[in-house]
Amino acid sequence: MAQLSVAAEVLGAMITPALLISASGTLVISTSNRLSRVVDRVRVLARDAEHLRESAAWEQSPKRSLIERQLNALSERALILRSALAALYTAIGLLVATSIGVGLLTMLPWGRSWPPVVLGLLGSCALLWGSVLLVREGRLAITSTLDEMSYVRGLVDEHRGSGAG
Repeated sequence: MAQLSVAAEVLGAMITPALLISASGTLVISTSNRLSRVVDRVRVLARDAEHLRESAAWEQSPKRSLIERQLNALSERALILRSALAALYTAIGLLVATSIGVGLLTMLPWGRSWPPVVLGLLGSCALLWGSVLLVREGRLAITSTLDEMSYVRGLVDEHRGSGAG
């Protein structure tokens, strides 16, 4: 019966990192999708800039200013997302090492139990850091969207003010 209890403890200790690995994996997928959206948005802005550059009003265009601000924000977002992905992949690696460490400690008579604990804590910290970066990137995305909405509102107000519609 004692062996069953030990086995249950070991499996429990190995499952906890597995749940965090699953959470990290979900965040990796979400972050990769967010990065893809940033890349897609940059491509749209590049096309807009090319079309706008062909017009005579390129230098004074409010759209040009918006594109510049958007590109700056997108650059920052891409770098943050890259860092978040690195943190999340680090978390996954450390948490996998934690599970392996728990298994090895059970099989091998080594008197130290702290390595998996340290690996688990480091993995959890990396997951937390990745999450903090994603919150930061989300705030930048909202700020950028609000900037674009303000630009569009200005166009709508300008259109109303000109008596059209």
